[in-house]
Amino acid sequence: MSEPQIVVGVAVIRAGRVLAALRPGPDGGWEFPGGKVEPGETDEQAAVRELREELALEIKPRASLGPPQAIGEKYLLKVYAADLLSGEPILQEHSAIKWVEVSELDGLDWLPADRPFLSALRKVMVCDI
Repeated sequence: MSEPQIVVGVAVIRAGRVLAALRPGPDGGWEFPGGKVEPGETDEQAAVRELREELALEIKPRASLGPPQAIGEKYLLKVYAADLLSGEPILQEHSAIKWVEVSELDGLDWLPADRPFLSALRKVMVCDI
């Protein structure tokens, strides 16, 4: 069996809120936007590229929000906090996006692999306020 593909999710933080993106379809739900790490890329480079491609945002990745989470047998999700440097999100691959306050995090139907990162994200967001 081959090694799982690394996927990065990015918790983009702006003014005390985090960007959540709604993945469309029957297996959809709220997630941290991002995508697959390409060969030769670091997680951080992939995060910058994916947010630029998916949402037209320029970001600066920060720390990881915890240990990787399996998405089935093929993928391993790593989520990083990031600061928004410039841009306003443009919908291209998601059906909706929203800026969410700490108090609203539990009100979203997060994808199972993204949920374990919420606790660490809360701590980062509270420290940033």
